[in-house]
Amino acid sequence: QVQLVESGGGLVQPGGFLSLSCTASGSSFRVNTLGWYRQAPGKQRELAATVTTGGRKNFADSVKGRFTICGDNTKNIVQLQMNSQKAEDTAVYSCCADGWIYNSDYRSWGQGTQVTISS
Repeated sequence: QVQLVESGGGLVQPGGFLSLSCTASGSSFRVNTLGWYRQAPGKQRELAATVTTGGRKNFADSVKGRFTICGDNTKNIVQLQMNSQKAEDTAVYSCCADGWIYNSDYRSWGQGTQVTISS
């Protein structure tokens, strides 16, 4: 079982900055992709940004140029830095890890952290 522990989030004014961090832990697992998904009130969960262990990054169109993501393969940590935040970035952000454990595929989710953009 792969466990994800998230930190960061909170309340920030429009145009502000927030950072999220997530650490994956467990035994006998390997990570292929780490990233963040978000779910705004009344909407479906959507991808925010992901990064593979090979360094390939994927961003939602709505966050390109504002969000950055970086992963530490040795520590299984992923950080999401959110700049120039907008009200529409308000959502519950959940960390997600894809990979292999005991030669089987897995996908694990964090508990989610609230990000609120408001003046």
